[in-house]
Amino acid sequence: MFDKRKDAGPMPPTPQPSAPPAAAGPSQPGRPSSAKATIGPTIVIDGRISGDEDVVISGQCEGTISLPKHTLTIQAGGHVRADVVANVVQIEGQVEGDVDGVDKVVLTATGRMEGNIKAPRVIVNDGAKFKGSIDMDPEIVDSAKPQATATAQPQAAAPAKPKLTGDGRPVQNPGSTPASPGAPGARKSQTGGSP
Repeated sequence: MFDKRKDAGPMPPTPQPSAPPAAAGPSQPGRPSSAKATIGPTIVIDGRISGDEDVVISGQCEGTISLPKHTLTIQAGGHVRADVVANVVQIEGQVEGDVDGVDKVVLTATGRMEGNIKAPRVIVNDGAKFKGSIDMDPEIVDSAKPQATATAQPQAAAPAKPKLTGDGRPVQNPGSTPASPGAPGARKSQTGGSP
């Protein structure tokens, strides 16, 4: 029924996936990563950690951790001595160092932290231990306020209350056109001629 020619060469075997399709998904470019890299309880890392996926730490890490678009979770047995930058930082274990959360930092009831937190949202659960300072990103809030205020003031102030003279007449701006001679508040000619 089908024309199969033997001279075309042997057909390559059909590749069999060695892992389920879910495991192959994160390695493909353009797809969102749902994988989590885990640093187990017996692992010790001294250096810089950065990546493009979520990280779970159950072991020990020293140095710097940079995951600005992903979540870092320090589990109950985990110990981190590092400066951390991550989208979301969840501290269930122990952290010594400064933590910058792009979105938020969560210190759970089992979490222990000594250092400074900087994030727009910070959650400290009952039972957590924290020594340091919390900066809820005032630079972003302050930089947005002057721009909104500067654009709103000139528009709102000018039409709302015009300047008035002592007798209640509107004050003319030096660059504006003079009012017609019969209009209230019009100035009389000072050239010596008749009005």
